Amino acid sequence: MTPVIRLASRRAAPPSPMPPVQGTPDPIQLHAEAHNALAMALHYLRQTAGVNVPGATRKVVQALAALRSLDAAVEVQV
Repeated sequence: MTPVIRLASRRAAPPSPMPPVQGTPDPIQLHAEAHNALAMALHYLRQTAGVNVPGATRKVVQALAALRSLDAAVEVQV
């Protein structure tokens, strides 16, 4: 008979040592958000089935918001 290995449940995991700090955005994360939003905007504009201008506009606005947040985060660090 094969021995049974008991695995710990998710509740048994210890809490993370440092919770994320609220209010201090990570510049790398903000850059990635802007990059991903612009990539999705291009995807919406390059669709052959039909151009999704409202979706592309929404993603460009999200990218601008991420870039503005990135600018503010960099100014705080300097």
